[in-house]
Amino acid sequence: MPCPHCTADTVAFAVPPALREHAPAPETAICTRCLRTFPAADAAAAPDDSTAPDFSAVDPTFPTGEAGIALALICGDLESFALNRASIEALVEYAERTGVDVLAALDRLDAADAAFDPDRRRSALLDIL
Repeated sequence: MPCPHCTADTVAFAVPPALREHAPAPETAICTRCLRTFPAADAAAAPDDSTAPDFSAVDPTFPTGEAGIALALICGDLESFALNRASIEALVEYAERTGVDVLAALDRLDAADAAFDPDRRRSALLDIL
């Protein structure tokens, strides 16, 4: 299940109903390299609905469960902060309610090949928090 943008591996996951309006599809995938999100069908990936998604392929420190899903969707939105600002704000709120320090989680990510500039996005996130 390669990423349609950079051909790296992906992690597919089912998006909980509370987050679906912020996801590209009810079944979404995140690239382990560029951190883009896209419909899982685009990567020929299907999430295993019987277990929580294992985001450790993205980064060993990536949160699990719904917090991890929210962070994955944030990563996907960060490519275009201006266009996705409302979604990012809602996802950050959701992630923080589930116990994730979003800024710390993003700082820990190995995002050298991310589709967004981590330092610039960190500054933008600080402005909305």
